[in-house]
This record gives sequence, structure tokens and C-alpha cells, in this order.
Amino acid sequence: MPLFKRNPFGHILFIKKWLIRILGVVSHGRYRSFNNLQIEGSEILRQLPDNNVLFISNHQTYFADVAAMLHVFNAALKGRDDTIKNVGYIWNPKLNIYYVAAGETMRSGLLPKIFAYTGSISIERTWRSGGQDVKRQVKMSDISNISKALDDGWVITFPQGTTTPFKPIRRGTAHIIKTYNPIVIPIVIDGFRRSFDKKGLRIKKRNVLQSMVIKEPLEIDYENESVADIVTKIEYAIEQHPSFLKVISPEEYAKQEAELNKKREFWNL
Repeated sequence: MPLFKRNPFGHILFIKKWLIRILGVVSHGRYRSFNNLQIEGSEILRQLPDNNVLFISNHQTYFADVAAMLHVFNAALKGRDDTIKNVGYIWNPKLNIYYVAAGETMRSGLLPKIFAYTGSISIERTWRSGGQDVKRQVKMSDISNISKALDDGWVITFPQGTTTPFKPIRRGTAHIIKTYNPIVIPIVIDGFRRSFDKKGLRIKKRNVLQSMVIKEPLEIDYENESVADIVTKIEYAIEQHPSFLKVISPEEYAKQEAELNKKREFWNL
């Protein structure tokens, strides 16, 4: 690879590779030592094409979710089945993986700016800014950048646009799916909210079993399904449809989550 070869966003791939290597080694223990990451479906990743793949997931922390996915994706592509054991897989990472993130988050300090260089597609949220609710037009440059990333590789997005569970799906994700017809891979994660602080930088609780389930591609009729239809499919696929909460009250849900967290302290069993 030429030393100064760049990706479509102008990032020098040599620098990006070394940042991923360093951050990968530093963060590995957060999913293997301090806590344990249980993975399902990594074989699905090896069947995907090199580009025009959109991953949709629920969201629990700003940074730890994406970091875990980068570990899982690269480990799977190096032949590991549902494990990130032996961090050597990060030495030659897949460099055309991108993730959609709020621009204000990625500009909030030196560390987020470093993270951004590893693959962030920074967008301006149309509904939230500086902790306040806002209403503003979608920037066409943001849509263009997502298109550019899909043309080049894989894109991770969190269609709820927030780490708060069971919030509505943002329709922009469905519009992107209808417009660019990517292969859509749902991912459901759990345990990250209990393991880390909201930013996903500080370990809040150890000995928590984190989980990541990678599902088969969504079946989508790109021509005939409406945006509303796709939104509903996304809600069910990432297990954030309101019906998942109807069987129990929010109070009972919180109680069961606390009890589950105790059971997941696997080192204390």
C-alpha cells in the first residue's frame, strides 16, 4: 500500500491503520478481560461483499459499541468464529469500515477527534444539538458522505440516533436504504450500558457479560416497500419495537435487567 494513499474522505490509510492497531490493542481487554463479549453470527460477516453493506444496531454508549464492532468484524474476517481471542487480527484491519456519528460528539475533544480518523462519518443531527431539541434541514453533504462510504465499504449506523432504549427510529436511515439499496445487516447488542459510562470510555462495572448478535440480512423490497415499512422492519430487527416492552411494565423491565446483570457476573459464579 502506498505510504500516503488516502480513502475517499482524505484520511491517510497508513495513519488510519496504525490508529486502529493501537486503539485495538488498548481496548481489547475491555471485551476480553474486564468483561466478556459473547458473539453470535460472525460467520455472516465473511459472506458479505466488500462494499455497500449497512449495519444497523441499537445503541448503548457513544464509543464502546463501535469499538466492539471493529474488533468483531476484523476477528471474523480473519477466520475467528464468535470470538475476539488473540488480538493479532487487528494488525491488518479492514480499512473501509465507517460509522455514522454526531459531528458535535466527534469534535468534543482530542480523543474523539482521534476516533473520528478511524472511520467516522460525522453528521449534523437534525433533531438535537448541544443538549437541546432542534429542528433543522438535513445537510445534503451528510447524505453524500454516507453514499461515498457505502460505495467504498461497510457502514455502521445507529438508526435511533440516541443511546436511550426504545426511542423511535429516525426515518433518514430508511431513506438511505431505499435510495442506495445496501445489504442491511441488523446487530443487537447488550451489556455495554452496564459495563461503561455513557461515552463508553470509562469502565463502570466489571465482570459483565456483553453480547453482540449479528443477524442475517434483512429482506427488503427496495422498490415497493415504503419508508414506514422499512422503519418498522428496522425496529423489529434491532429489537427496539415498542411491542418488546408491552409484555411487562418499565418498572418490571428495570428490575429484570438488574437481576440479569447479577447473573451475568460470570467470574462470580
